[in-house]
Amino acid sequence: MTVPTLTQATGPAFTRIYSIGAARGDLIVPNDDLVGPIDSSDEWIQQRTGIVTRTRASSGVSATDLATAAAQEAIAKSGVEASKIDLVLIATISNVQQTPSMAAVVADNVGANPAAAYDLNAACAGYTYAIAQADALIRAGAGHYALVIGAEKLSDVVDPTDRSISFLLGDGAGAVVIGPSDAPGISATVWGSDGSKADAVGMNATLTDFRDGKAEWPTLRQEGQTVFRWAVWEMAKVAKEAIDAAGITVDDLSAFIPHQANMRIVNEFAKQLKLPESVVIARDIESTGNTSAASIPLATHRLLQGHPELSGTLALQIGFGAGLVFGAQVVVLP
Repeated sequence: MTVPTLTQATGPAFTRIYSIGAARGDLIVPNDDLVGPIDSSDEWIQQRTGIVTRTRASSGVSATDLATAAAQEAIAKSGVEASKIDLVLIATISNVQQTPSMAAVVADNVGANPAAAYDLNAACAGYTYAIAQADALIRAGAGHYALVIGAEKLSDVVDPTDRSISFLLGDGAGAVVIGPSDAPGISATVWGSDGSKADAVGMNATLTDFRDGKAEWPTLRQEGQTVFRWAVWEMAKVAKEAIDAAGITVDDLSAFIPHQANMRIVNEFAKQLKLPESVVIARDIESTGNTSAASIPLATHRLLQGHPELSGTLALQIGFGAGLVFGAQVVVLP
């Protein structure tokens, strides 16, 4: 019996980011509002993290709301009709409803039905993972235009008495529209994980523990020194690999946009990479806090607001976080 030959999808050779949108939590929370329960001070938090304030969302505002608002801005600026977006990817660790996916709801909210839609959980590396997937899926012909969002409401998973991570976290969402391009706009992604160090940062209990009365509501915790050392030394190597994979050198970069985990990590990163002084470094963490999967697009959005001349130039972005998952790529800024 002769097996019929299947037709496989093919797509464009290249993709790029068309536009970017952002939505931050509506509350500005200064350090002084958080120091009591952790017996700390504004000075200590600023010295250790570089954070002065962080944005958090009111109780009636969900991560889905933030994602929708960011997506609407990105779509409006993209020149692509929402109905033509056939792929919606949302990176998040804070969707408090396990199903349906946040992506499916947001796709409907913005008028992208019946787009393929799914959430992915790669913590603070989630946005770079989603960019890699959108790029690959469009070039493979599985979609034409993609909406990629990093969205978090981390205040839902914060224990205000925890000294390891609670004071770092904020809420927000950043979104981009990705589509075909005449020239390469997204480089190969260098990504991976080290699950052997999964206990270094993550939730302190499971939902079944909470259900069975064995634990309080699960919240985030981290081993600060372990994460700091890993981020600075190991992720600098990944960043260099991503630059090599893109076929460029640090001198070709105009911007460096790392996950906004900690200002000390950002600054040490820049030293390790020996970035030229001309490279603009995103430091959104000072006023937004650590927003996990949302941090890179939020930092990019703010960077472009302050430096519109960076549009069309090369930026290195790298995410890293819980489960010690990481991803990095070079992109042409929208």
